[in-house]
Amino acid sequence: MSLPKEKTRVVTPFIQKAVKLISSSHPSTMQINITRNCNLACKHCHLNCGPNRSEDMDFDTANACIDVFKREGFKVLDLTGGAPEMSRVFKYLIEELRDYADNIIVRTNLSIYLEEGYDIEFLKKNKVEIFASLPFYEKSKTDKVRGTGVYDSSIKVLKKLNELGYGKDLPLNLVYNPAGAILPGNQEDLENVYRSKLKDEYGIVFNNLFSITNMPLGRFEAWLKRSGNYERYMKKLESAFNPEVLESLMCLDAISVDWDGKIYDCDFNLSIGLPCKGKMNIKNIPEDFDFRRQIMTGDHCYGCTAGAGSS
Repeated sequence: MSLPKEKTRVVTPFIQKAVKLISSSHPSTMQINITRNCNLACKHCHLNCGPNRSEDMDFDTANACIDVFKREGFKVLDLTGGAPEMSRVFKYLIEELRDYADNIIVRTNLSIYLEEGYDIEFLKKNKVEIFASLPFYEKSKTDKVRGTGVYDSSIKVLKKLNELGYGKDLPLNLVYNPAGAILPGNQEDLENVYRSKLKDEYGIVFNNLFSITNMPLGRFEAWLKRSGNYERYMKKLESAFNPEVLESLMCLDAISVDWDGKIYDCDFNLSIGLPCKGKMNIKNIPEDFDFRRQIMTGDHCYGCTAGAGSS
């Protein structure tokens, strides 16, 4: 008897490709998804973030993150969302951990800094490393994914960041997403084109470009299914599976903490509520806790293991 259509599997179960992924007992990165609130509602968002989302980390949970970060010797603080800048604990986490973290990463959509009340110089003051989303180097494709006017806003903020020393003395990285049910092209080639186009047309410089495979989750998954592209895209991801990238997956050396303190193996598992083994919460992690665990996987993991791997 065949399964109902919505239960029919379209790819080989990922666990058959990567039988067991074991994390580090002392992960270096604490990624914190501090809010679902965002000034944009991007078509590729795996978390369905947007202006109408209200989930936001409170200070008790932020303090638990700070305590565990210090106690367990994490090295990298990675803040994401939503637009992480919109969280009430955004500046607090950075200020409390800037003397303890080797590096603080903020994943920004750039356009937030043209809205009233957002201090871009705060990033420079705290020597934050920026990962800035710019889905494409051309206006039409970026606005198609992120909304009308977002490209122009992003360019304005990138110019301001350059004026503050980002892309020169401070690290400014751009993030590329394909606009549709396709996989990213060669990252080095994309970086060269981005670098040439942005420099020639706007005088913008940056350090690195990272390509991100669109994950078949959230708003992007809904679009794939509405447009009839879901099965084809999943099979494309599976056909591009590269076992050589398994040992470098971010989930092996990181934990992902949600706004409510629940811990996940990665931000993608977080998006579908797939908790890490043990269903941990940052608010009750005992001292000298061993973070070594088997990584929970699903078919969406093909997104991180396709081709050269997703950055």
